[in-house]
Amino acid sequence: MIRLLSAAVLAASLGACAPTQTTYGPAGPGDRAVGYDSIRIEDDRWRVSFTAGPDAGPAALERYALRRAAELTLEAGYDWFEIVGRDMTRSGYRDSPVGVGGSVGGTIGSGGYRSSGVGIGINLSPGQERRETLTLEIIAGSGEDRPELAYDARQVLAGMGGAPAY
Repeated sequence: MIRLLSAAVLAASLGACAPTQTTYGPAGPGDRAVGYDSIRIEDDRWRVSFTAGPDAGPAALERYALRRAAELTLEAGYDWFEIVGRDMTRSGYRDSPVGVGGSVGGTIGSGGYRSSGVGIGINLSPGQERRETLTLEIIAGSGEDRPELAYDARQVLAGMGGAPAY
C-alpha cells in the first residue's frame, strides 16, 4: 500500500513538472509564462515580445513575434510595420524541469564478502527550465510609400495561415 501511494505521489510530482508547451496566446502571469506581451510606446510604435519554452526553436519564436506584430498593426488600422529594434534573451538552462540520474556500484572484500548498491536521483527544479524571449520594436504605417524592409501585415498573417479579419 505504501509503495502504491509513493508511486502515485511521484507520478503526480513528475507530471506537475512537465516541460512547458509553447502555444500562441497572451503570456500568463509569473516568470514561467510563455506567450506574447506588448506595449504601445507611441501611436504608431510598439514593443512586442514573445517568450517560448524549450520546445520551440528560434524559427517558431520569430514566427510568433512577427504574427503578433502584424495583428497589432492591423488592429490599429495600419497596413505595414518595420522592425527598428530587436533583442533576444535567454533564461534558464534546462530543456526539462526534471532530471534523473543513477549509479551502480559493487565491492568485493578480502574475506570474500560482496556488496553492491544502486542509487537513483531525481532533480526537480522548475525554475531552471529554458526560456527564450524575442523582443521587437516596431513602427507601423499605411499606404504604398513604405520602407524597403517593412512587412505587409496582411501578407504576414496570410503566410502563417491566419486570415486577417481587419
